[in-house]
Amino acid sequence: MAQRGIQLDQEKLSCSICLDLLKDPVTIPCGHSYCMSDPVTIPCGHSYCMSCIKNYWDEEDQKEIHSCPQCRQTFGPRPALGRNTVLADLVEELKKTGLQAAPADHCYAEPEDVACDVCTGRKLKAVKSCLQCLVSYCEQHLQPHHESPAFEKHKLVDPSKKLQENVCTRHNEVMKIFCRTDQQCICYLCSMDEHKGHDTVSAAAEMTEKQKELGATRQKIQQRIQNREKDVKVLQQEVEAINRSADKAVEDSEKVFTDAKQQIRSRQKSGVTLANELQEKLEQEIADLKRKDAELGQLSHAEDHIQFLHNYILLSRLSEATDSSGVKIRPLRYTEDMTAAVSGVRDKLQDILSEEWTKISLTGSEDVLLAQAEPKTRAEFLKYSCQIRLNENTADANKVDIRRGLKATYSKNNYSYWCHPDSFSDWPQVLCRESLTGRCYWEVKWKGSGIFVAVAYKTISRTGRDSIFGHNDKSWALECFCNGYEFRHKNIITPISAPHSSRVGVYLDHGAGTLCFYSASDSTMTLLYRVQTTFTQPLCPGFGLYNSGSYAEICEALNTED
Repeated sequence: MAQRGIQLDQEKLSCSICLDLLKDPVTIPCGHSYCMSDPVTIPCGHSYCMSCIKNYWDEEDQKEIHSCPQCRQTFGPRPALGRNTVLADLVEELKKTGLQAAPADHCYAEPEDVACDVCTGRKLKAVKSCLQCLVSYCEQHLQPHHESPAFEKHKLVDPSKKLQENVCTRHNEVMKIFCRTDQQCICYLCSMDEHKGHDTVSAAAEMTEKQKELGATRQKIQQRIQNREKDVKVLQQEVEAINRSADKAVEDSEKVFTDAKQQIRSRQKSGVTLANELQEKLEQEIADLKRKDAELGQLSHAEDHIQFLHNYILLSRLSEATDSSGVKIRPLRYTEDMTAAVSGVRDKLQDILSEEWTKISLTGSEDVLLAQAEPKTRAEFLKYSCQIRLNENTADANKVDIRRGLKATYSKNNYSYWCHPDSFSDWPQVLCRESLTGRCYWEVKWKGSGIFVAVAYKTISRTGRDSIFGHNDKSWALECFCNGYEFRHKNIITPISAPHSSRVGVYLDHGAGTLCFYSASDSTMTLLYRVQTTFTQPLCPGFGLYNSGSYAEICEALNTED
């Protein structure tokens, strides 16, 4: 209680102008005290330092009417000042206790704070800024705005260092109008000058509209955050599933083939690494979205029309990050696949693992988990270029001549060669060695009366009419003529009208089920035909030839001129 009494005395003995402990205090007839070098009495009964009240009244001398800085009571002649000895003794006694009535240090403005524009000497922190006065006030100097009817229409906002940004630099007027035509804040003189005839509204009205848009934007961002967080959980489940399935597959297979164990572990490592990388990307996206949401949340509570619109325009110009598609879980059947693989012939184990993995693996990672935009320019296509080679075992040596694994030429030899079991025995066709998954791109140059540029499953028939590329459900073929193109699948023919091109590009996105044929040049890519389906097996590039003189040659160096 004694401590509380001292605190109350400190408040009573403080000057309301400098907020420091009274100096040379006095007593007036009503019993209130003031700090002065000479005795003084003021009828209103408020307290001030002698130097403070003198300086204040010196500024009012020219008005011939003097007032109390605290209650605004006016006086005709300047009141005489008189010193109070008893009160001075109390102040001196209080000083001896080592206590001070000055504001705590945290009340004074630091460089990072908004300072009161009215305070002299060491300035106090501002508690409000006035958008009409364009002045920031501490609690003491803000009182007239609360008490005087003259200030009741003034707009008070949280302290701001950017009040001058609300002033038109050209006309030195407060900007209260928003030009929708030029998307900027202007003053009323601007609206009659260079913005005359533009679509203009009050800054307050535009802020109301933008706040509605801001709310909708925040909802979208928050929804995206929830989606990304779900994706992270899916990836975590994917990692757990990969590890469990890989462990079981290793347990079943290591008893038979040690090389199978190594391959499975390698697949496991790549799958987990990919999932972790994708999880990191998603978590970064979540962090970015939360940061942007926080910025928008802070903006939504803005009270300053001009600052709101300045910041809203800046944020609206920022490009949103591309929204990734959700993570998809593919059925994981590692144990069954590996068990089936190890039961096969050892020299074919690699092919079996490769084909089965296509159904479940995370290779071609971005295609399985996160959808990406298709390439547009040739440079973007070349990022997915792959090396392919012709498989001589699939070509009938009586009809097709293979050179360097890159060029297939129609050649009617009429020899009685024994044909490999994998060869096409009735038609001049050839498959490549590679079984493709993921994203791949390759190009082929051709010449002659016509060729097939195709992709097919390895299980395509090797004999009869059903073995022709495009005549079955296991192959997709672009038939190239001198004067046009046709697309074939399941023996359904689709004519294509396009200029002749001696170079054809093929783009495959196996996971997305996309197959595109392009007329390719060094500078342009012209889409000839697009297939959207679901591929159930890896695809092998293939070529078919019409007659003597026709050839198809794989372009080996795609980044150089042919």
